[in-house]
Amino acid sequence: QVQLVESGGGLVQAGGSLRLSCAASGSIFRITNMGWYRQAPGKQRELVAVIFNGDRTNYADSVKGRFTISRDNAKNTVALQMNSLKPEDTADYYCKAQIQAYFRGLNEYWGQGTQVTVSP
Repeated sequence: QVQLVESGGGLVQAGGSLRLSCAASGSIFRITNMGWYRQAPGKQRELVAVIFNGDRTNYADSVKGRFTISRDNAKNTVALQMNSLKPEDTADYYCKAQIQAYFRGLNEYWGQGTQVTVSP
């Protein structure tokens, strides 16, 4: 069984930094894309950043230059370094990965979410 577990959320003042981490575990054969999404109260879930196999990255315009996504393929982890945080970054952040488990096809997995709150 494949599982994604996030950590690193919390409360921070505007202008501060947080680092989110997500670890995939289970019978993993390979991982392709890994990414971070967020959902603010009353809003739809949106893409924050994605990192593809080969380390190509893509960011939402609202976080470009402030957030950095990275992955460690040996540890099956993905991280999101968030700098210069703004109150509008407040949301639940979710990790998503496309994972092929042993003897299974490629499937999409989500973490349980971690809350990020940025105070003015």
